[in-house]
Amino acid sequence: MLLPHLDLGGAGLPPLILLHGLLGSSRNWQTTGRDLAGHYHVLALDARNHGKSPPAPEMDYAVMMADVIGWMDAQGLAKATLVGHSMGGKTAMLLACRHPERVERLVVVDIAPKDYYWAAHRAEFAAMHELELSNLATRAEAEMRFEARVPSLGMRKFLATNLERTESGGWRWAINLPVLTAALAVMERTSLQPADRFDGPALFITGGRSPYVTAADHAVIHQHFPAARIETIAESGHNPHMDQRDAFVRLVLG
Repeated sequence: MLLPHLDLGGAGLPPLILLHGLLGSSRNWQTTGRDLAGHYHVLALDARNHGKSPPAPEMDYAVMMADVIGWMDAQGLAKATLVGHSMGGKTAMLLACRHPERVERLVVVDIAPKDYYWAAHRAEFAAMHELELSNLATRAEAEMRFEARVPSLGMRKFLATNLERTESGGWRWAINLPVLTAALAVMERTSLQPADRFDGPALFITGGRSPYVTAADHAVIHQHFPAARIETIAESGHNPHMDQRDAFVRLVLG
C-alpha cells in the first residue's frame, strides 16, 4: 500500500517521517511538523485505514511496518529519522528493530514496548459505532452524542475529527471503523518480540500527566533500545507534540 502523506517543508534537508496514533492522521502533526522543518524535510504519513489512506482488511504492526518501508522505497529514501506517537511509535519501534539500516534515529512519543488494555478505548469505539450518521447535522452534535460514553471533551473532539462530509452533504467515517474495531486488541499489544533490539540512537518522550509510560517501563525500553534517552515533559498528557509543542520540538532537535 502506498500511503498518502503531507509534505510539511524542509525539502533538501535530512528526511524525518512522522507517524500518528490510533484514530489520528497526518493532520495531527501539521503545526509541530512545520516547527521541525527548519532542520528536517518533514513528511507526515496516514497509516492504513486512517486519514486519506485506502481501506485495507489487514491491520497489524507487521503490515504497517511494511507500508512505511514501501513508502520509503517509493520516495527513494534509504534512511530517515522516525518519529512515532502511540500506535505510530509501536510501528516505528518495530521498523527500527527489524530494519535498523533504514533508521537514522528513532523518536517514540508516549508509548512503551509493552501490552496495553484500555477500557476507555472500548467506550470510544462503542460511541463511534452508536453514532447515527443519517441524522447528524454537525461535528459539534456528534461530540454531544459521544458524551454518555466519553467523558473527556478533548477526546470527544478528537473522535469527531474522523468524520468527513459525503458528496451529498451527509457524514461518513474517514477511518475504516469496522477493521480498526476488530484490530483493537492487536493494536494495544506490543509490536515487539523479546529478542527485538535497536542499538541506534533513540529518544523516548513521555507525558508527565499521561499513564502510558511509567518509571517501571524504563527497564523494558532499555532492554530493546539500550541507547535510549528517556525524557518526560511534566505538564503534558498523552500528546506532548500538541500539549507542550515547544518543549517537544526542543527535545527532538536537541
